[in-house]
Amino acid sequence: MTLVMKVAIITDVHGNASALNAVLNEIDQMDEISHIYCLGDMVGIGPDTNEVLELLFSRDDLSMLTGNHDEAVLAIIKGEPHPDGHIHVREHHEWIAKRMHPNFITKLEELPRTIEHIIHDHSVYLTHYHMESNNMAEHISKNPFSKIVEPSLHNLEKLFKDQHHELIGFGHHHPTHHFKNDRTIFLNPGSLGCTVEPMAPYAIVTIEKTGIQIDLEKVSYDNSSFLLSYKSLQVPERDYIIQAFHGGQKV
Repeated sequence: MTLVMKVAIITDVHGNASALNAVLNEIDQMDEISHIYCLGDMVGIGPDTNEVLELLFSRDDLSMLTGNHDEAVLAIIKGEPHPDGHIHVREHHEWIAKRMHPNFITKLEELPRTIEHIIHDHSVYLTHYHMESNNMAEHISKNPFSKIVEPSLHNLEKLFKDQHHELIGFGHHHPTHHFKNDRTIFLNPGSLGCTVEPMAPYAIVTIEKTGIQIDLEKVSYDNSSFLLSYKSLQVPERDYIIQAFHGGQKV
């Protein structure tokens, strides 16, 4: 292992292939990035389900874990219970499920919910959202996903109180989180695919013996075709989605 390891962390792509392409293209210009971690919710909200999954699964330098939207869509495809906590988006999930290419179903099923590494003696824990250890194997319909809390060190210390790592990376809550106490860095680079402007966030993590450094990045991209596709594809709840998850951007 090299003395310095640099990885990229992305999360909550939410079916936005334009944003994902922009971030991957920028990362690919950085020769020193050895791996990319995607922390769940690859699908849902945005309509580019197959384009996003093809981009992610085609890479051999990228690891993924599942998020609540990924698992809820899979439950519909497999005829399993859809989570009660997502009842308000069931129609949307059904629309995503119908459009997902069958080749991706097994691949999504095989993804873990957490990733843990020891890198240069530093403990790294990656997940989509906090889960109690006794719920880790539960079906999404029985596994209560963590409540979204306001970004603060205090709230994150409470949320992840049973996890003792030097870096905890997560997603789920779309704003960026970057907090640190005397032991742990809490990092959520922010939703790559759901932003109020055509800027896609991600993070570069540098790990070496002396510590861990976080660099928060953003890349601009043209999201006009992506936003127009909500109407052309007749995405369910499209007006609400554009207002709530894309800041009501106009094209």
